[in-house]
Amino acid sequence: MQSSGRQAEAPGRGPRVLVVGGGIAGLGAAQRLCCHPAFPHLRVLEATARAGGRIRSERSFGGVVEVGAHWIHGPSQGNPVFQLAAKYGLLGEKALSEENQLIETGGHVGLPSVSYASSGGSVSLELVAEMARLFYSLTDQTREFLHAAETPTPSVGEYLKKEIRQHMAGWTEEEETKRLKLAILNNLFNVECCVSGTHSMDLVALAPFGEYTVLPGLDCTFPRGYQGLTDCIMASLPKDVMVFNKPVKTIHWNGSFEEASAPGETFPVLVECEDGGCFPAHHVVVTVPLGFLKERLDTFFEPPLPTEKAEAIRRLGFGTNNKIFLEFEEPFWQPDCQHIQVVWRDTSPLEDAAPKLQDAWFKKLIGFWVLPSFGASQVLCGFIAGLESEFMETLSDEDVLLSLTQVLRSVTGNPRLPAPRSVLRSRWHSAPYTRGSYSYVAVGSSGDDMDLLAQPLPADGRDAQLQVLFAGEATHRTFYSTTHGALLSGWREADRLIALWDSQAQRPEPGSELGSAPGVPGSPRGWPHPFL
Repeated sequence: MQSSGRQAEAPGRGPRVLVVGGGIAGLGAAQRLCCHPAFPHLRVLEATARAGGRIRSERSFGGVVEVGAHWIHGPSQGNPVFQLAAKYGLLGEKALSEENQLIETGGHVGLPSVSYASSGGSVSLELVAEMARLFYSLTDQTREFLHAAETPTPSVGEYLKKEIRQHMAGWTEEEETKRLKLAILNNLFNVECCVSGTHSMDLVALAPFGEYTVLPGLDCTFPRGYQGLTDCIMASLPKDVMVFNKPVKTIHWNGSFEEASAPGETFPVLVECEDGGCFPAHHVVVTVPLGFLKERLDTFFEPPLPTEKAEAIRRLGFGTNNKIFLEFEEPFWQPDCQHIQVVWRDTSPLEDAAPKLQDAWFKKLIGFWVLPSFGASQVLCGFIAGLESEFMETLSDEDVLLSLTQVLRSVTGNPRLPAPRSVLRSRWHSAPYTRGSYSYVAVGSSGDDMDLLAQPLPADGRDAQLQVLFAGEATHRTFYSTTHGALLSGWREADRLIALWDSQAQRPEPGSELGSAPGVPGSPRGWPHPFL
């Protein structure tokens, strides 16, 4: 834990601000506020022993793997994560090239290098490309209902299935090829579940789907790890700002809290931590994941959140997308292979089969990406979403390794394929302060709910200004689920506070209580002591 006695000696003037959560939204807000003279009394309370939140790079297999965020989506000039990463010198030459920044992907995942059928043998890449063209043309169509008076179906999944049934009427191939086409489409549905962080596309609302904005640029990675970005932001903060292993239990707001070290002064917010520590503040920026908010909705705020904000949190979707890394001594794939697709025969997106978790969780696995070689290690990264992904978290490493060894032996047709020598996986649903991966706009919800979640408290803002502010990817209406959406949301709330204090600095009211300008009589005092 980083702490300092600086404020104990000279409390100074200016509001006390707490940021709850040390992910990129919280770090972004803190960095912005620390650059402003009105906010010398800032702390970031992080529940765990590390900063970064869902950005998490780990040293493993002789290199660095991304347990959390993997790519910069849309690495171009309009993406603040790309701009910061470039400023800090964290990207490779190709990612920085103008050519890479101009590529329009439409948000679609690229075609695989090789496609294996679950029963063994490869699937025609021409057939895969044909089905991808169909699937992505239909997903592009789903974005056209944004401003429609009504939609043909409530969900993206139901719309895609309706359109696929119509296309099937024109298929003239033999039955086996038709079934293979459906199996390829089923894989593409599962890919979209990973992209959207959902169990099923039937849960994703159709009308607002087009509101998500795709930036230009071919998705890129960080050669030395995504966490280098959050490490750089953290390094720019004063040394006593970050407080680790400090989970928050309850945020008491709209109150009048006192502190012995500040006689006569009252604070509208009191942050109560799990370890019993209580910290009064003038402003609190909440950046915790939506999954955590959903789970703690009844206890995290006192008084409870206004009904409409609580209902927005309940309506919005938050699912799980996990990674499974497999380490091999020797690659079984070709040197130029980048992406291995796995197509499960006799599966179809048109059949609403209940997930058979115990025996077939791995059928939700979409395939594997080949990571850059780590010297003696060859590593594949598999992706899996939804309830099957959450079930996978409950299994032992040995069970996961055994199941995926059998899958790889089956798809390659090589019963003697050497087993991976180790496995590493994410467990985002089990993570107590995350409870999933990222948000989506669920059926029954809309972008308005994200705006509702982003609104500060108290809602009227007249009596006590900006007590509790909200940031995080789930509060960004057009960039939800992304690191750049999270960063922008942190900046947004920092700017909201800065605008408040700038406006009050221009019209000082000597003698006023909370809300007077920094440095004038009656201004709130700084932190009386370091967090212990």
